[in-house]
Amino acid sequence: MRRSAGESGNGQKVAKLHRPPSGRCDLFPRLSGDEQLATAPPGKGRTDPLSLSLRRFATYPSVESISVVTLYLTFGTDLTVHQQAVFSAMTLLAHRPGEIVVWTDAPHFYQFLGDRVSTRYLEPDTLAEWKGAHDFFWRIKIAALRQLSTEYPGEHLLYLDADTFCFAPPAKMVGILDNGVHLMHALEGLPSALPTSTERRMGRQTQGKTFGGVSLTDHHFMYNAGVVGLSAHLAGEAVDLALRICDEMCAAGVTRRLVEQYALSIALAEAGGLTVANSVIGHYWGNKREWTDRIGTFFLGHHLLGTSAEEQITATQGVDFRAFPLYRKSSSTLRKLQAWLAAKTVGYPSTYAPPEGMDASERSERWMASR
Repeated sequence: MRRSAGESGNGQKVAKLHRPPSGRCDLFPRLSGDEQLATAPPGKGRTDPLSLSLRRFATYPSVESISVVTLYLTFGTDLTVHQQAVFSAMTLLAHRPGEIVVWTDAPHFYQFLGDRVSTRYLEPDTLAEWKGAHDFFWRIKIAALRQLSTEYPGEHLLYLDADTFCFAPPAKMVGILDNGVHLMHALEGLPSALPTSTERRMGRQTQGKTFGGVSLTDHHFMYNAGVVGLSAHLAGEAVDLALRICDEMCAAGVTRRLVEQYALSIALAEAGGLTVANSVIGHYWGNKREWTDRIGTFFLGHHLLGTSAEEQITATQGVDFRAFPLYRKSSSTLRKLQAWLAAKTVGYPSTYAPPEGMDASERSERWMASR
């Protein structure tokens, strides 16, 4: 079966849906232009293992786009994380999005953005509740989305990790969400076939098992959860299923490092369909050092110039988002060597500024350190 791009009954454009001659759905079809095709693991009760479990793009015709509420979760005193989140929000604000919510234990780091974002203090009791019965920290990502889905019924939800930026107009993402399809950042693959031993172990622990009423097959892929977009049409259903899957995986002793990511991947594909957002959102989790330095330089320059928040938001659109890779592969040997060198330099002779009330030696810092 092949359905070409055309119009739904109300004249709205619908996406191309391609199927090869065998009748099996091509998981990675070649699409023309800016079109996105949402692909997903099989839904419950489907006979074709590669059938799309998404609701057809024409199912939810809309005259105008539904608004989007964006969520950030940030914690701790590490300024780097908050700097990343502020920069990410600025790149989004340049496109005049809907409401942005920052749930954090450090709301003072976001005062510069004023009322452009809504900061909420995350109480320790709420954090403990969101971790759930199994005290799994990253369950809070799903729980926070669940809370927002009750506060903003009928609106799309978009979660972004702090280490992200918006480098293209978000309209493409909104169009997908308008049609009842969810988003995550990028397709990682089948856990049992992924590069790290942790991912493969999780694959072995979950393959053929049932979690949240979903029996996992080798077509339940894992997507990166640096971006999670929930279509308003099925947001509540999707996050409820994700919470059940996450809790049952924790109860079964599944390796936890990526449990919330896999739970979201499964739930979103089952509850509406799932596609990627990496043509709009960059996620530099694999090259934080270079991007953190670049963002720090951006803020330092604007601080010295005394520019306003609005000027900085506009200036983000002049950043070359392709100047550094989002992911840079490095060897474990190099990482160990860097850690070893850092540890070795801690005890090296050093010279500091003199204590208050004392004069410094007339000798140079180099001479003092060599004593």
